[in-house]
This record gives sequence, structure tokens and C-alpha cells, in this order.
Amino acid sequence: MTLKGTKFQLKVWKYLKSIPKGQVKTYKQVAISINSPKSARAVANACAKNPYAPKIPCHRVIRSDGNLGGYSGRGGIKQKLKLLRSEKVVI
Repeated sequence: MTLKGTKFQLKVWKYLKSIPKGQVKTYKQVAISINSPKSARAVANACAKNPYAPKIPCHRVIRSDGNLGGYSGRGGIKQKLKLLRSEKVVI
């Protein structure tokens, strides 16, 4: 599959594919992992623009305060919660 997005979005989406099923990361952790430690908000925006959900698992990224944040995939935040629960993530 050839992904279409900005250079930054592609970098974020590539990293999201490395988050194992059943685990979550925060937007800040993702930003640090892609060597852009001050770009947590941009990571959240890249997740929001992800047209490949849930194949590219942006549902595995949550806010630093433990809240879910948003979900751009079909079904919105309820679907994000359902996906995380199906992966045995305790929220």
C-alpha cells in the first residue's frame, strides 16, 4: 500500500505501525520517538488526518492525561474505545 500524506504524517504513521497490539503510547511519546519532541500536537493532527485507520493504528495513541483524545476512523471515539478494549487495553 502506498501511503499519501505529508513527510511528517508519513513519519508518524510509519511509527504507529510499530506500536504492538494491546499497547498504547501518548502523543508526546510518539513525538519523542520520531525525534520531534516538541511536536505532540502535530502528532495528534497527523493521527486525526490518518485515512488508513485502523490499519495504521492511531487508536493506540492517547493523551498524556490518560484520556483517549480523538479518533478519525469510522465510529469516532466510541470505535477507538472498542478497538482498545478488543486489544485488552485497560482504559
